[in-house]
Amino acid sequence: MPSTRHLAQILDVSRNTIIATYDQLVAEGYILSQAGSGFYVAATLPDHYLTTTSSEHSFKQPTIKQQINTTNNAFAPGVPDLAAFPRKKWQRLYQQQFDRIQFLGCNDLQDEWEFREVLMHYLKTSRSVDVTADRIISTSGAQQALIMAIMASTQPNDIIIIENPGYAQMRKVVKLCNVKIAPLSVTPFDGINLKQLSKTKAKAIYITPSNQYPLGTTLNISQRIQLLKWASQHNVTIIEDDYDSEFQYAHRPYPSLQGLAAQTNIKVNIIYIGTFSKVMCNSIRLGYLVVPQALLSRYLEIKDALSGETQAQLQLAMAEFIHVGHLHRHIRKMRRLYQAKHQQMIQNINDCFDQQWEVISQAAGLHVTVRWHQSVCEKQFCGQAFQHNIIVRPLSYYELPNTIRNWQGIVLGFGNTSIDDIPALIEKLKTCFNHLLMENRHDEYF
Repeated sequence: MPSTRHLAQILDVSRNTIIATYDQLVAEGYILSQAGSGFYVAATLPDHYLTTTSSEHSFKQPTIKQQINTTNNAFAPGVPDLAAFPRKKWQRLYQQQFDRIQFLGCNDLQDEWEFREVLMHYLKTSRSVDVTADRIISTSGAQQALIMAIMASTQPNDIIIIENPGYAQMRKVVKLCNVKIAPLSVTPFDGINLKQLSKTKAKAIYITPSNQYPLGTTLNISQRIQLLKWASQHNVTIIEDDYDSEFQYAHRPYPSLQGLAAQTNIKVNIIYIGTFSKVMCNSIRLGYLVVPQALLSRYLEIKDALSGETQAQLQLAMAEFIHVGHLHRHIRKMRRLYQAKHQQMIQNINDCFDQQWEVISQAAGLHVTVRWHQSVCEKQFCGQAFQHNIIVRPLSYYELPNTIRNWQGIVLGFGNTSIDDIPALIEKLKTCFNHLLMENRHDEYF
């Protein structure tokens, strides 16, 4: 067999990769190593070797759920601009942390003080969060933070209020924790009607006040204070998911509910949740909770049972990324880029669809939500768009079962779509829409 050096040159890969591969083949008995001579294919195969359980392949048509969850294609919601992520800066900082031998073993359950200290200053200055480093708990993304918040705030069969439509993953968390849902209706432009909260036995409320997902409304200061007073009077825990607070294009971000409660001296339990996945990239599974001091031990008990500590190297790299100013510069750069993409989306939708589609989301975040009243089923339309490698989500994906509305809607994510590609992609969606519209009219006629 060729030498490890020669094969590495042929395949243009690291020699260490070839050495590791050869060592594995020797260990499994496929090749033999002779000192000073090289590697040779074994004359007989090993008695036991890895095989697949079946040589048959099953190809199934992806379901709508699979289509909308397993790709980063054009207009896929929830995906930031992956090409704009500062990969080299992040890679350098991340790799440096593995030279710190003391962090290669087991670490503190509440996680690294360096990360919490830097994050504390960041949250104070950027989101007006009332926080100390000892009240921050890092998590493996927002999903784990939500699970911890539900488990700490409720008991099985308790009631939690969640937005409808709202974050689909939250429904999964609530179901997993065996907690009952009280829907809080969200309407286009008007957002949440806080009068719905007047009579409730809920123990907690989950809310995305900065950019409600997917309808894209925002709670103003007056609404935030009203919500805080209600929660205080009824002893309801607020789970604040500060989703997309970094990307507001029409106005400056409002302060967090958590920070506003401290400023106005309203006594209420608020669990503040944040994540870096939308600011950075989805594969960086690093989130955090800010919890009241009295509940800290309970949250750490839950985290210990769920997962133990969060990877130290990830936290330390993020701490350095924030400390040297990379995060601030990246957010500022991405805010300009996403605002330009958002404007391009609005312009092309209005030009292409004229009065057929109506944009109902605000100028914020990484998505645009539209609605129409024509006889085109939103799920049908999403399936048609998928045939053109375009991923859009039907609004029903975000709704609780049996939700009734008299219009159709979809969510289009523009984060990971090139601004130059947007006009042609909107044209394709127009073609899909008109095709279904003509089909439906034909069916109605006959």
